[in-house]
Amino acid sequence: MNVALEIEKALKPLVRGELPVHLTAWDGSTVGPDSAPKVLVRNVNALRRMLWSPGELGAAQAYVTGEIDVEGDLAEALTYVWNVARERDLAGVNPKPALIARALRTASKIGAVGRRPSPPASQSNVRGRLHSVLRDRAAISHHYDLSNDFYALILDPHMAYSCAYFTKNVPGTENSPAYGLENAQTDKLDLVCRKLGLRPGMRLLDVGCGWGSLSLHAAAEYGATVVGVTISREQKDFVDKRIAERGLQDRVEIRLQDYREIPDGAFDAVASIEMGEHVGEKNYARYAEALHDNAKPGARVLIQQMSRTGRHPGGGPFIEAFIAPDMTMRPVGDTISYLERAGLEVRDVHSLREHYVWTVDAWTAAFEAHWNDVVDLVGMETARVWRLYLVGGRAAFAEGRMGVDQILSVRKTDTGESDMPAVRVTS
Repeated sequence: MNVALEIEKALKPLVRGELPVHLTAWDGSTVGPDSAPKVLVRNVNALRRMLWSPGELGAAQAYVTGEIDVEGDLAEALTYVWNVARERDLAGVNPKPALIARALRTASKIGAVGRRPSPPASQSNVRGRLHSVLRDRAAISHHYDLSNDFYALILDPHMAYSCAYFTKNVPGTENSPAYGLENAQTDKLDLVCRKLGLRPGMRLLDVGCGWGSLSLHAAAEYGATVVGVTISREQKDFVDKRIAERGLQDRVEIRLQDYREIPDGAFDAVASIEMGEHVGEKNYARYAEALHDNAKPGARVLIQQMSRTGRHPGGGPFIEAFIAPDMTMRPVGDTISYLERAGLEVRDVHSLREHYVWTVDAWTAAFEAHWNDVVDLVGMETARVWRLYLVGGRAAFAEGRMGVDQILSVRKTDTGESDMPAVRVTS
């Protein structure tokens, strides 16, 4: 039996033409145009996964386990396939029962019908009430507690795991060979601190402080006294060591604390960089209230947050299952509404979407350069999860399916005043 030919017969009606890949099956048989991306189906389990979880999730499961592989550049292959899918309007395909029955007969013929395979070990398994404190900690731990050493291989020396702000070496800026991701992250941190109007002696609350890039920068470069909160123990341990190394014990305190548990009262400024995506739709009003309540009247509040439209506010089945369980994104206008209902006055919205493309490019270059070290640290399966994650994330921002914005707001005084300048803070 020619396995590849049988697969082609079943798929042709569903993909409205020839296969968009050159496929090689486990028996050595091949089909598809030679010019198309080359895909290897190593065993029948790959097809079984896609029968049980049709679409993105099943294909991702098969890829991360190595049951499906792609020769050459994964980004180029996926871009080619996505372009074909758009040209043929495959998102709108609704297979008739006869086509589904034919595909199932073929699957049975080649041995693909069987019990659901176990999920990959790298797939998340968080439990409990959605966005309870305990479940949120488990969801954050799944992603951020992977290994500080792992993230150090990919991120810049700041350990900033958020969109950078490129002021050179991108369209419309000067070329500077020495300028790289570390410089762009420094420019982002400076941008945030300037928008917040930080001055020596001001108290800053950093909600979801990550590995401390903003907390440390605000204290060292702007003289702020900072409280950073995170629910990742790995992150807290990392930042505490950096605080000691840099002699900032009197200016920076990092707490293992949920945003719902901050007891201090008002700060002179509040920031939250790409943390709001993790609080969930039902809890976002509470999160916005926490930002407002922890800011003094007249204080500025800045969030940097990803946005998304469409059917998958969590980023899609792959992201939700393997990377960031329980994540929720929404159109930027909806986020602004939440902030306004919490009592904040929105003063500026700054899109950084293209900057995320350039940021992910830098992360991907570092990831691929350290591929062997990544595999040694986290194993082949998790390494493949991250390769797919970086490729898919870049495409989402490049194609405009996701965005990221800095939203600057202020907690007004009882008389409606703020210290916001009438002229825009920065460009």
